[in-house]
Amino acid sequence: MLDFSCIFAYNLYMENSKLPIDIEAENTFLKAEITRLESENAKLKILNNWYLEQHRLAQHRRFGASSERTDEQISLFNEVEVTASNEETTETKETITYTRKKAKGKREEFYNNIPTVQVIHELPEDERICKCGGPLHVCGHEVLRREVEVIPAQVRATEHVQTVYGCRKCEQSADVCAVPMVKSEVPAPVIAGSGIASPSLVAYIISNKYVLALPIHRQEQELQRMNVFISRQTMANWVIFAALKWLMPIYALLHKELLLNDILHADETTLQVIIETGRKASQKSYMWVYCTGRDAGHQVVLFEYQPTREGKHPQKFLEGYNGFLHVDAYAGYLKMEEYGATLVECWGHARRKYDEALKALKKEEKSDSAANIGFKYCNQLFELERKYDEEGLDPEERTKRRKIEAMPIAEAFFAWAESMLTQTLPKSKLRKAIVYTLNQKPRLMNYFLDGRLEPSNNRCERAIRPFAVGRNNWQFAYSEKGAKASAIAYSIVETALANGLVPFLYLNYLFETLPNIPVEQYADCLPWNPLVQKICKPPSK
Repeated sequence: MLDFSCIFAYNLYMENSKLPIDIEAENTFLKAEITRLESENAKLKILNNWYLEQHRLAQHRRFGASSERTDEQISLFNEVEVTASNEETTETKETITYTRKKAKGKREEFYNNIPTVQVIHELPEDERICKCGGPLHVCGHEVLRREVEVIPAQVRATEHVQTVYGCRKCEQSADVCAVPMVKSEVPAPVIAGSGIASPSLVAYIISNKYVLALPIHRQEQELQRMNVFISRQTMANWVIFAALKWLMPIYALLHKELLLNDILHADETTLQVIIETGRKASQKSYMWVYCTGRDAGHQVVLFEYQPTREGKHPQKFLEGYNGFLHVDAYAGYLKMEEYGATLVECWGHARRKYDEALKALKKEEKSDSAANIGFKYCNQLFELERKYDEEGLDPEERTKRRKIEAMPIAEAFFAWAESMLTQTLPKSKLRKAIVYTLNQKPRLMNYFLDGRLEPSNNRCERAIRPFAVGRNNWQFAYSEKGAKASAIAYSIVETALANGLVPFLYLNYLFETLPNIPVEQYADCLPWNPLVQKICKPPSK
């Protein structure tokens, strides 16, 4: 709206003044005022557009789907209507029929992986008589259905009874006190002095908490329903002790294995710790995650708790590392470049910026928008990667194909982003996406350096997701010691899963084995050891 008050005051002053009216001065004044108002109006439009974007994004976060979808994706509910053509064809069609053997379905494969028990239903003896009076005999069986039966968890008490041996010959000697007594060996307990903590019970509690995201207070209630009364405080103490005493040495061995790889992924997420030295309970702490690349000989996933998000933490954890490191655009990772590491930025994050810009637009504006163009550029790269995966390309061939097919798309994308930079409004989501793209260009292009590299950091994000799910359930860690124990426990169960093991079986194996072997033999208990693979793989039929 024009501000007429100053113009009215100026005109009133000129009318009452005895000075002659200076038309040129008046025009200059009005032009300056119009320019000021137009500038103010433009700023208000930018601010209004920003508020509208924020509103649409808030509405989408509240009611919309969280995943990034392409325009080509079709709803399951209207697939027929969308894909069917409205035009009638006049072409003559020929129908060809043939028979083929029915493919073995997933259900058949499912039953092959679980034990099967047959329940044969027979007639009572007194009913096995034919109408003619003769006896009936079994002439065949027919499987009518197969059901999956669930056997709930059971608990039992196990008494470890030590056997004492004596010598009859020595007992008959005059000096009875000198009779030697030999005792059988008894496995060491996982938690000395606890009385009831067995390897399987501690493994069950840790597996429930860190695999199924089941808080300890809910486990307390579930165990009570099985007539096992263990307080949540006791279980929490067991978890911390077992993690720091038995799982920590395995964690250290996994850390050494991690650093032997020349391709790693890193990410971080927030954590609230109630009691933390020199910090308030409301301050954010962080859980850092590091994992090996998809082509690593041994898969490793490690969590590390740290009170801050400072770049010194990955620098210390990966000390001496100079390989490829998949990361997001967080500046804390830049210190790794000082020590020779090559940062490979995530194209998934770049695509996400354009996805947010799309969500901030009106529905009718999306298809022809610049945000959609940027989004599709990124999608083309991911579609090529899916194609390479389907073709089973080795790293060398993938490197060649990327340079021929993917690199021109990436270069066209950055050229387009450069041209759009001056055409976007400041503070808009699209402007932020383009600035992000151009700022991260060198590190985004690094994934073309080696065919083993991935276009995104999704591998690490998938590893961190179980922690995020658990955090939603138990909300916070009570102490630094608890946070460190959680980092170790998550590392063990996620590494077990990455190597095809059942976390409960692996934890149970560790708690049965580690207390009874010297530290020098702990390396034999790593997830890829053949014996561990044999014992801790999912049970098969």
